[in-house]
Amino acid sequence: MNQEFIEALKEIVKEKGISKDLLFTTIEDALVAAYKKNYSSHGGNQNVKVTMDRENGEIHVYSQKKVVENLEDNLNEILLEDAKAIDQRYEVGDLVSIEVTPRKFGRVAAQAAKQVVIQRIKEEERRIIYNDFAEKEDDIITGVVIRKDKNNVLIDLGKTEAVLGPNEQMPGEKYNYNDRIKLYIVEVKNTTKGAQIIISRTHPGLIKRLFELEVPEIFEGIVDIKSIAREAGSRTKIAVHSNDENVDPMGACVGPKGIRVQSIVNELKNEKIDIIKWSKLPEEYIANSLSPAKVLDVDLDEDKKFAQVIVDDDQLSLAIGKEGQNVRLAAKLTGWKIDIKSKSQMENFQNTSEETLDEENEVNYKEITDNHIIN
Repeated sequence: MNQEFIEALKEIVKEKGISKDLLFTTIEDALVAAYKKNYSSHGGNQNVKVTMDRENGEIHVYSQKKVVENLEDNLNEILLEDAKAIDQRYEVGDLVSIEVTPRKFGRVAAQAAKQVVIQRIKEEERRIIYNDFAEKEDDIITGVVIRKDKNNVLIDLGKTEAVLGPNEQMPGEKYNYNDRIKLYIVEVKNTTKGAQIIISRTHPGLIKRLFELEVPEIFEGIVDIKSIAREAGSRTKIAVHSNDENVDPMGACVGPKGIRVQSIVNELKNEKIDIIKWSKLPEEYIANSLSPAKVLDVDLDEDKKFAQVIVDDDQLSLAIGKEGQNVRLAAKLTGWKIDIKSKSQMENFQNTSEETLDEENEVNYKEITDNHIIN
């Protein structure tokens, strides 16, 4: 094994961060297999050891034999008297190493070592990529669109590539070659083929990380994101709370002249974002969640986690939203079932209930009277 090869190995160890001892030990194991395959007539039955000098690459192959008093296995055993002929210090049970290095073993060794090194580099690169991205799980990353393949979009993440699946793509969003987009790393799996990185443009976590990037108060922990409800590509509601009474959480998220939230809206291709103030009082929190509609009253059934909300007649459609989106997102955000009625609907409902009750009372009175007369 020449000096040039050893220097190349040292460079690989330095660049890839591979353990030097691990790499050389792996090569030695491969050389044992190469020797048994190409030179040993006894194949895998022979005990063989290969040593490789870490500095000059010199290789030696040894047949290892156990010292015994009675010989039963000529291949892997040696009599005590024969062992002592080699070295008087040998005793029964010791291993005697007898060099059996073939004259032309260098070429076979080089090929075996090359294959092992290539395989080890691939394994190490996979390990490094997995470790790097595993640390970024639940975080945001910028990727570059490579191409669209049927319903999937291939994304370049720098050290590796990932597939943006159809369910993780924002509805209506176009992905053009070389576009730079921000993505949320949902999960990183370690597979036999390397790291499998699951990325998303629809995950609510993307909203959270974008706000952390744009709003220093969130990054520093002054403002907390309490909950997020999202219908990707259309609308998002985000509930925020300030840990400092001097800091307005909604104002911090909106930013001067709306610059902070607008930056996020631009990244999400004009997805609407409602920033609402979180409250520990369910009535107030639910009322806030239906923004931009104004709520008159909230009546709670805490056992059923149900909220009856009353709004002015002209606020009903706004509170419900197009195809029920506003109330649907508010329910996801708060965790409460929400039913919305206008003021007039509620009054009609109450009047109807009262009339029904009056009719029932009349019937009951008549039955009581009739029974009294009969009696």
